[in-house]
Amino acid sequence: MNLTISGHHLEVTPALRNYVTTKLDRITRHFEQVVDIRVLLTVEKQKEKERRQRAECRIHVKGNDMFAESAHEDLYAALDELVDKLDRQVGRHKTRLQDHHCDAPKRVM
Repeated sequence: MNLTISGHHLEVTPALRNYVTTKLDRITRHFEQVVDIRVLLTVEKQKEKERRQRAECRIHVKGNDMFAESAHEDLYAALDELVDKLDRQVGRHKTRLQDHHCDAPKRVM
């Protein structure tokens, strides 16, 4: 699995990098077939303080690409929301991959 964490108008500190990797471990624990994860952390130049910190993530899994983004006034809260969104998407993808079809019982005539 390749993990790329980059920042736009922001320096990615080791503490922030550690926080992102511990949060993304939840996704890799639920679904093992993750090929590539790209995380982009940005600070937008807005006058209002709300939703200034943004976190975006693109996950490439076997057979699909998933994207989620989140914005909040605190970057750590934005990362928490982002991981929740990605966890739901990965869970849905995992259930779609599982075969829920079973043979219908044969009717006796």
